[in-house]
Amino acid sequence: MNPIVVIPARMASTRLPGKPMADINGKPMIVHMLDRAREAGIGPVAVACGDPEIAAAVRRAGGRAVMTDPQLPSGSDRVHAALAELDPDSRHDVVVNLQGDLPTLDPEGLRLVITPLADPRNDIGTLVVPIRDEIEATTVSFVKAACAFEDGQTIAPALYFSRQAIPWGLGPRWHHVGIYAYRRTVLDRYVSLPPSPLERREQLEQLRALEDGMRIACVRMEHGPFGVDTAEDLERAREILAAPTRARPTRQ
Repeated sequence: MNPIVVIPARMASTRLPGKPMADINGKPMIVHMLDRAREAGIGPVAVACGDPEIAAAVRRAGGRAVMTDPQLPSGSDRVHAALAELDPDSRHDVVVNLQGDLPTLDPEGLRLVITPLADPRNDIGTLVVPIRDEIEATTVSFVKAACAFEDGQTIAPALYFSRQAIPWGLGPRWHHVGIYAYRRTVLDRYVSLPPSPLERREQLEQLRALEDGMRIACVRMEHGPFGVDTAEDLERAREILAAPTRARPTRQ
């Protein structure tokens, strides 16, 4: 595999406007994301920017920034658009779509998310972590993945994703971490498709892939990052990243 990591970022955010440029201990959040991706060391890193101030911050930090149409409907579309400039000859056969609001991410997560693509049957890799309690299981902002890991296995096919607690019955349940590794040809196909019925119903983009017959494989992790969506989340990220040794990432 020859991966490239692309971080889509735009200033528009309903809950935390200007989120990519939010200061975390002297650096914009998008630069922290650039750092996490570089630390993973899996391939070149770029930011697909919807706004010029994001691009300027990335370039000041020595990163690669590509301007994209701010009206693009999703992060996946923004990543795909940036690739036309970053890699017009399709030399990179795996594309990691890294959310721009996970500054406490352990870089190991990026190394893990590409591992399902070593199996030619898998089209997309993503991450899951154990659901800790019923509050998390029933909170609709936490996306759940229906997948089952055989004893000793760390990769399993995703059968469905939902905002509801799934599956029913006793046993582990899994919280989805929205980082994706696409085969390049699969991303091309994915962005060409219209939003699917279940995608529109659940408001989850990954269901478009499942409804089209693509195979998504989940990698299990014990701990995941939390997304910065509110002022309280931002303060928590500042506290974690201010520690002399960055604390082990935890979810909200």
